[in-house]
Amino acid sequence: MTDNNIDESYDYLFKIVLVGDISVGKTFILSRYLKNALPKTPKPTIGVEFATRSVRLRSGRTVKAQIWDTAGQERYHAIVSAHYRRAIGALLVFDITNKRSFLNTERWISDLRKTADPDIVIMLVGNKLDLVQKDPTLRQVSTDEALKFAQEHGMLYEETSAITGTGVKEAFEHLLEEIHGRPRSNAGLGQDLGSKLAQTSTKKDSKCC
Repeated sequence: MTDNNIDESYDYLFKIVLVGDISVGKTFILSRYLKNALPKTPKPTIGVEFATRSVRLRSGRTVKAQIWDTAGQERYHAIVSAHYRRAIGALLVFDITNKRSFLNTERWISDLRKTADPDIVIMLVGNKLDLVQKDPTLRQVSTDEALKFAQEHGMLYEETSAITGTGVKEAFEHLLEEIHGRPRSNAGLGQDLGSKLAQTSTKKDSKCC
């Protein structure tokens, strides 16, 4: 589904944000998706970092994903939330071995829906699956609990391990497919979520945000 060699042209430009508490693994997830490797010198994200990847969808169309990795520290909140503007997709990450990071997703959801695109598609991601596979007693958030919460808030759900790569590609690309496939609430004729950006996304030098 993904092709790193299709950057020259694309049909859609989707702005995606990675959000969640500090130390839930957002940067590791992004590095695993982009490079299939972990950062050599892990360090907390300061403010916002940015990357792109082109993905060929099942429809045959190509989407260029602008992926913004945001800091989880409270002191960066104003900077981070400003970058939610025009985001039409989000991976909201929590640590399945840390209940507090799951409870805090309520605040992240509120921030996203106040600031990002009105039709933003959010995927809730329970990370660090590798830890509970080694020791099930470490799990503090059950799959059923997280799935129910996601459904109640109109979100997708995926469990991942940035360490092993489990579920990472699936999370990103399921989100992109869902964005492409959903109609906008404020548009007619089945116009999809990326269409307002697509008008400028077919040229290599086009910019978003």
